[in-house]
Amino acid sequence: MAHVRTYRTNVRIGNWNEDLRLQEDAMKEYLEKKQRGELSTQKVDFLKQNILRPVNLAVTKDGGLHFGDVVMLVNMGGENRECSVLSINADINGLTKSPSPSIQDPCGISAGSGIQPCTRTAFIITSVDGCPEGSPLHFEQSFSLKTTSGFARGLYLTSDLKNFQKCAKKSRLQEVNLTDDDSFLSCWKAVHFDPQERLEYEGQCVPANVKVLIIHCKTNQALAVLGDHVLWTTYGKEYEVTAHTFLDSHKAEQDNNHWILCTSDPGGEGLVLLNRPQSEAQDVELTQANTDI
Repeated sequence: MAHVRTYRTNVRIGNWNEDLRLQEDAMKEYLEKKQRGELSTQKVDFLKQNILRPVNLAVTKDGGLHFGDVVMLVNMGGENRECSVLSINADINGLTKSPSPSIQDPCGISAGSGIQPCTRTAFIITSVDGCPEGSPLHFEQSFSLKTTSGFARGLYLTSDLKNFQKCAKKSRLQEVNLTDDDSFLSCWKAVHFDPQERLEYEGQCVPANVKVLIIHCKTNQALAVLGDHVLWTTYGKEYEVTAHTFLDSHKAEQDNNHWILCTSDPGGEGLVLLNRPQSEAQDVELTQANTDI
């Protein structure tokens, strides 16, 4: 038997058996997670499938906003940022399974570039003083902005005075997020964007699809989007949203604070904002609002 070779190049050496068992255990764990839908890619797909589901915005026939209307809050952009939409900033770590799949409370907010009405970008104008649904919203009147029910859970846009423990992640300004707390912290009001005409419009109906300021009632800070503070989210590059009033040299609010409460076109041709230039839409809606008042 001296001529028999006892060694070959494929002889296993070292802890080959342990390595084989570890590979088998890793594959078994992977298949079990895949079967339960717990892989990261599956969670991301599930999140996007639900939060990017299309939503029908309100159609306003009189040109004004009403309680119960479903709208999008759009900022037209500026020097250092593109046009963006107030959006739910939920990730796979902010989901809950019981009693039904939904986002967790609290949930972050950001401004994304996807101008499409969906669960992520739709907000409901909700009364806080007992006004019935369908009644017009007036300048300086308190209201709340609530997400749609179901996957978005009907959370309220909320803010409070900043402190060392609670402030915006990037800018360190006043934080804005979504919670299920329907309190004074979730009360906002619409203000005319031009300070020189603000008193004239106080108490009048708020027109849709025109620039306004969204002011937090408790802190008196305006909702703002920050182009110089970028967030890398599950949905891509987006801007940080905070409650802070940016004033220019004339003590007027800058375009960071200008928002358009966007509705659908009555003709069924998509969004009014995209179908008509902003200047034209503003002139038409202001004329309609003044006629109705």
